[in-house]
Formats: sequence, C-alpha cells, structure tokens
Amino acid sequence: MGVIVLDLRPELRNDVLVAGMPICEAFAQIEQQPNIYDVVHVKYFDEDPLKLDVVISFPDHGFHLRFDPWSQRLRLIEIFDVKRLQMRYATSLIGGPSTPATFVAVYAVFGPTFPGIYDKDRGVYTLFYPGLSFAFPIPSQYTDCCHNGEAELPLEFPDGTTPVTCRVCIYDSSTDSKVGVGSLMNKASAPPLPAGSLYMEEVHVKLGEELWFTVGGQHIPFGASPQDVWTELGRPDGIHQKQVDQMVIHSASDPRPKTTLCGDYFYNYFGRGFDILFDGQTHKIKKFVLHTNYPGHADFNSYIKCNFVIHATESDSAYHQDMNSSKSSITPGTKWELVKFSHPVPLYRRFLEIVDELLFKHKALQAIHLARHLSTVTKMLRLRIALNNIADNGYVAINVEGKQWIYALYSSKMQHRS
Repeated sequence: MGVIVLDLRPELRNDVLVAGMPICEAFAQIEQQPNIYDVVHVKYFDEDPLKLDVVISFPDHGFHLRFDPWSQRLRLIEIFDVKRLQMRYATSLIGGPSTPATFVAVYAVFGPTFPGIYDKDRGVYTLFYPGLSFAFPIPSQYTDCCHNGEAELPLEFPDGTTPVTCRVCIYDSSTDSKVGVGSLMNKASAPPLPAGSLYMEEVHVKLGEELWFTVGGQHIPFGASPQDVWTELGRPDGIHQKQVDQMVIHSASDPRPKTTLCGDYFYNYFGRGFDILFDGQTHKIKKFVLHTNYPGHADFNSYIKCNFVIHATESDSAYHQDMNSSKSSITPGTKWELVKFSHPVPLYRRFLEIVDELLFKHKALQAIHLARHLSTVTKMLRLRIALNNIADNGYVAINVEGKQWIYALYSSKMQHRS
C-alpha cells in the first residue's frame, strides 16, 4: 500500500473528494479504487442518526470524511495523521513519511497569512488559510512563544525547531469561518447547492392523493400511468418486479400469491430517493416508497436521501395551512414516537383500506383467518388494535387506538364508535 496524495485545491478537479459532495458520490469514488481504499470504516450514532456526523474513516491513510447528518453532504475533510499521506498544493508536496509538514514548510508553501489562534487548554496553535487550517502542538516549555493567543510567523522555537502539523482541516473556502480542532470543527458546513439542484429537493406528500416536487413543480398523483411518470420525472434509474409477499392473502379459487397474479412492478429513482409501485393489472400508481438513506439500514447508499414532507391533514384548506407548519408534518427527521402519537389518522386510513380489501374482496374468508391476517397488518402498521369479537352474525368489532370500528362482513356499511 503506497502513500496517497490528497489535493488541497479539490475544486480544480472532478475526480477527487470535494466539500459538498453527497455521501453516495464519495462511496462511488471509494469503490472505484479498492486497491487504495482497502480499509474503510463508516461511523454514525445509531441511537440518534441526526445528532452527529456520518464519518467515513480511512485509518491506513490517516484521514476522515465528515458528512452533515441531515443533508448527507461532505462538510469537512479531516487529516489526523499527516505522516500517512501527502498533501499537494499546486506543484508542491507536503507531508508523508519523507516530507514533514512543519510550520515553516507550510508557511513556505502557502505563504503569509494572518496570525492564527492559540488554544491554551489543548496546547494547539491553528493557522488558517481559505478553506484550510493547520493545527500545531506547542510544547509546554514554549507556550510563551504564543503571546495573547498569537505568535510571530513563521513559528520557530528558541532551540531552532519548528512544530509539526498534527491535524489538517479542509472545508468550503467560500465561508469566512475559521475551522479547526475542538468546537471550531463544528463551524464547517457544506457549500450552498446550485440553483435548481434536485438534491434534497422538498417532496410534499398529500396523503392518499399525490406527491408534489417543489423544484420542478411536478405533481404525481395516485393512479397515474407509467407514461405520466416518464413525462414528469424522466426515465427511471431502474425497473423491477415486486417480490412475492409470503404474507399476502390467498384467494379461495386460486392459491397463487396475489403479487404473482398481478405482476406489480417498481420504478426506481435511486438518484431522487424514492420508488413508485404500479399495479400489474391496471398499470396505475398504487404506492410510493420514500427513502431516508440512514446508515445501518439495508438500503443505505442505494438511494439518495428523499427530503419528504408528509402533511397529516384531512381537508384541502388544512393541507395548505400545513405547508408552512412543521407541527403536523412528518419529515425524515421525525421520530417514531411523534409519528405514533401525533399522526394516527393516516395509519387509521391505511388500516381501514386493508380491512376493506379483506372483507369485501374475500367474503368467504373465515373469521379465524381474518383475525390472523388483521393481526399481521396491525404489527406492520404498529397500531394498537384489538379484535373484540368476530360474531357469527357477520359483524366484526375492531378497536383502533381507543376507537371502535364496526364492520359488516357482507355489507359496505361501516359504523364508528368512540
């Protein structure tokens, strides 16, 4: 394994790691160079994925990539061992096992700059350039060299030595923030997205009706055809048949799974973070799948994160009011506890749709089978639902989150009791 060279002016090249790139693009570059990046660690906070950075670490090469947990864009390249790689600026190389990144060497390559900041608690002096910072450890016997938090440049100690860089930070050069060690590291942020970018586009969801894409203004309703989707969103990144669901209800006249009979299929938009499921018989949209791309999930890095906003409203007027309110919306950052207790209505609706399908499309279904399948549905939707009774007279009473729904097995009438 050789020493890699990291370009300190990545904006001049298209084949390097650059601030603002999505995490999926970083992984794509890593996968293209397996002989170089043969040891890769992905670190994240499993208990609260949005609290801390998603970090891709290269221990053999001495650097990290820090991605903003919400946007999943690269905000900081952090070199923690300058002996394990070389840094290139224009035609000059610095760092690595043979060219120590000393204060004097850095100053010679990058030129004069304003005095840096001395952190006496950490014993570290940080020198700043646009989009770059170099941290140098200061031995305790030479702290007097840093008067009032500053030092004469270039920094040399009385014994003729000069400190060697212990950490380098590479970040967006368009910001005036001084990014360094400790709390200064949190000041790094990804650069603004270009106008019209589809990355992290807000996708507003009107439950049971449509998806609205805010950048392009497209509206994709339930029941739309593949031609409609191609016209509005363009060619999908992939198309595949829906897998056979082993839990699906079997018809009394045909024991084959319903998915086999219908041939439902997905349009995959990996680059926009969602899938669209079409009914195999009607070729109309029946489901949207929106992906959060959180680390640890089986689909991580298969999709771009979808920045959806689900509006949990009932009426059109409430929907438009909800557009500017986060209290009644579900986003990729909403925790399940808030969804479960604050937004039960959409789950009720989905549950009742499933019950309708079971009761009115499978009238010959025995009561015991109905109970078993409803139990499966409730676990899937994570609702507190109890079957009170399935009477011989053809009625079923179901408690849904404290509300009781009375169904007639052989009628389309349904009653609700609080």
